[in-house]
Amino acid sequence: MPSAAVQTAEWGVHSTWHWRGWACHWRVSGHEAAPALLLLHGFGAASGHWRHCAPELAAQGWRVYSLDLLGFGQSAQPARPMDNRLWGQQVCAFLDQVVQGPAVVVGNSLGGLTALTAAVLRPDRVQAVVAAPLPDPALIQPLPNRRSPWQRRWQRRLLWLVLHLLPLELVVPLIARTGLLKAGLQGAYRRSIQSDQELLQLIARPARRPTAAQALRGMSLGMSRRPRGATAPALLEQLRSPMLLIWGRQDRFVPLAIGESVAAMHSELELHVLDHCGHCPHDEAPECFLAVLLPWLDRNLGRSDRQGTTSGDETHPLGGG
Repeated sequence: MPSAAVQTAEWGVHSTWHWRGWACHWRVSGHEAAPALLLLHGFGAASGHWRHCAPELAAQGWRVYSLDLLGFGQSAQPARPMDNRLWGQQVCAFLDQVVQGPAVVVGNSLGGLTALTAAVLRPDRVQAVVAAPLPDPALIQPLPNRRSPWQRRWQRRLLWLVLHLLPLELVVPLIARTGLLKAGLQGAYRRSIQSDQELLQLIARPARRPTAAQALRGMSLGMSRRPRGATAPALLEQLRSPMLLIWGRQDRFVPLAIGESVAAMHSELELHVLDHCGHCPHDEAPECFLAVLLPWLDRNLGRSDRQGTTSGDETHPLGGG
């Protein structure tokens, strides 16, 4: 296999892996003997969103994998609650069954939260975590320590009712097939994306699938009902792997102030800020992104460490399944 692929959304060699009965799309590029690095996309995106970074990482001597998380890209879109615990378990199983060894896990946005979750679930499999950026409402408004059973019960019933009354089967296709998608996606970028048809198709195609609405409903239910132990503040307290935060200074979705607050509370983390880019630094400023990522990996891992292997088969739930 060539060490690098063409920088398009179709980079790498594509395949399908089945996990718990669901089809999961993934791709790979780079030499088979190279150390493993797993790239995770953000909300609404897919593995093709790493189009500008994956080929260069492969050329720099990494075996680059990327996985479409459940509900996204070309992976299954199940009608069930989904949150970062499920996606973290999917990543851990992927490292066990496909990668068959430890890896660095790099995620954009939701992928960063998933990478952090996987590192807590399986520290033997996740050598280092990179989140660019790290989103979680709990970083702004922490969950209360205790809620009475009746409060939890009624909140869940109200949420279930609202999400099932929302006509997502009409709303999602409408957004995916009109200018609303482009307008929303522009908010994630500082530069104009008006002529980037590949990016627009990358985001629009999964949203046009007939199962997209049920998956979005499941994600909304799952993420809103997570226990405290599955939120970023709790996960950061348990993290033992090295972690790097990369933030776009003009990020409108997850403001830089959140990253600065996280770095202030966790001095062992490194925060690097990239100027002139927004919520997707890996796609908007890939050269700057890699100029931060690659030296950090060299400092924290070293070639000999990256090629080591460990074993382990257990996955530990975070506050329940």
